[in-house]
Amino acid sequence: MKYSLFTIFISIVILSACNNAREQAATQVPRDKSITRKNAYTELFFDSTSMEKFIAGTSMSDSLARRMRNFYNSRNYQYAWFFDEGIADYASTFLQMQNDYIFYSGDSSLFNLQLRQLVDYFDSTHEKFNASDSNILKTELMLSAQFFRYARRAYQGSNQLDAQQLEWFIPRKKINAVAMLDSLVRNRGKNVEEYEPVNRQYNLLKNFLLKYYSLQKTGWQKINFDKKSYKQGDSSLAIEQMKRRLITEGDLAQNDTTSFFDTAMKSAIKSFQHRYGFKEDGVIGASVMNEMNRPVDDYIRKILINMERIRWVPAQPQTDYLLVNIPEFRLHVFEKAKYQWSMNVVVGTAAHNTVIFNGALKYIVFSPYWNVPPGILKNEILPAIRRNKNYLASHNMEWNGNYVRQKPGPSNALGLVKFLFPNNYNIYMHDTPAKDLFNENKRTFSHGCIRLSQPKKLAEFLLRNNSNWNSDKITKAMNSGKEQYVTLKEPIPVFIGYFTAWVDHTGKLNFRDDVYGHDKSMAEHLFASASSK
Repeated sequence: MKYSLFTIFISIVILSACNNAREQAATQVPRDKSITRKNAYTELFFDSTSMEKFIAGTSMSDSLARRMRNFYNSRNYQYAWFFDEGIADYASTFLQMQNDYIFYSGDSSLFNLQLRQLVDYFDSTHEKFNASDSNILKTELMLSAQFFRYARRAYQGSNQLDAQQLEWFIPRKKINAVAMLDSLVRNRGKNVEEYEPVNRQYNLLKNFLLKYYSLQKTGWQKINFDKKSYKQGDSSLAIEQMKRRLITEGDLAQNDTTSFFDTAMKSAIKSFQHRYGFKEDGVIGASVMNEMNRPVDDYIRKILINMERIRWVPAQPQTDYLLVNIPEFRLHVFEKAKYQWSMNVVVGTAAHNTVIFNGALKYIVFSPYWNVPPGILKNEILPAIRRNKNYLASHNMEWNGNYVRQKPGPSNALGLVKFLFPNNYNIYMHDTPAKDLFNENKRTFSHGCIRLSQPKKLAEFLLRNNSNWNSDKITKAMNSGKEQYVTLKEPIPVFIGYFTAWVDHTGKLNFRDDVYGHDKSMAEHLFASASSK
């Protein structure tokens, strides 16, 4: 089963809270003295003072030292990486996992030549050894410490990246690296993907990253366009080149490299346009040409940036939730973790970014007033009143104390319904009378709130289990002209995310423009720090 990008958000609050609790609870794991040589799977044990000397001698951070103590306390200082007959085969499995990560991420800071040499030595030797050999204990402790370093970087993300500085306000996940190492040991390095603390979307993107690395090596041929546009029925050498690219990216299924633009190619172009967020007309214009001739390195970096973001979020949830992906300009609706439908949305302009955060949708407001925000009042409404004393009346507005509000009705800026998930950013979702904006490909027109193309459909979904509401009653409430609040029986999580590369539920790789420049900001931190290591 493939997992879409949009399965990654709902458990952020739930799981991050649980993981934080586990991390706090794990700060002092008591020593489990019930584990003895009689019931352990190996007779190899070591003294805790030896590990303390190792910790002191390596200038280990407090958090890493705590994980080391917790891990070995939980196993009464029984060896994890060695058996009576030699080193465990999953030691090499782990180092290969690390090598794979170093390869696809470009982060070589984890490589430890001394550890690699020690593991290779014990892998190759068949001589009987005893636990008093200092290299055995050294290798044991180095492997555990290295695993914790690897798990933090590969599954939690770079500590050098400040998520809030990058305008990401969804809480970053915490991982229980001690539990993961325990799982690796108990499962003898088998089926690691079943307990990796990483969202499935991460590995889906990783597979495409490896594909693009391969394309980088074999050559990413520039297409020589000889016309301003191409449509069905045209013939050109460029069409042959484009077909090769479409086959490579999975849009054109048949192995056709002729120079004729046929119906199959038109369908392939529509698939390409869908994946990149273009108008799906099957005509090759400037936007498609520019995208096809973008350097492959640009795509590799975009995938790496989004993989880093995905490290910050937990795994597949099993509950209802709503997700807005800002660069995609779409809201996605999930019921018990299963995708149901999606709609176009309008998000904030570059000057009024929609914030990346999470909340809980609690209220539906039918026939809402629009309470004009102070900034809009100061910068737009008051100057308009000074120019035209009848401005408020002509826009169905009125003073409400020291503030201005717009009365309910079809011309209301919020339309006929709004959806509230209380937050510090004063962002919510709502209807709009400006329906024509939903036909635009890039929909950054609001002051930060999220305008919905199908608000009634969302209201019906949220109230589907409420016997007091049906489609007719919702329509009546939306058009009553009298504001009405409805409190949901169960708040539904809402996630406002920012992903410019993801694998959709059909298994296809999608890209979108960096509408707010968040990719650019992250790249400056991510790749600058990688190049300095």
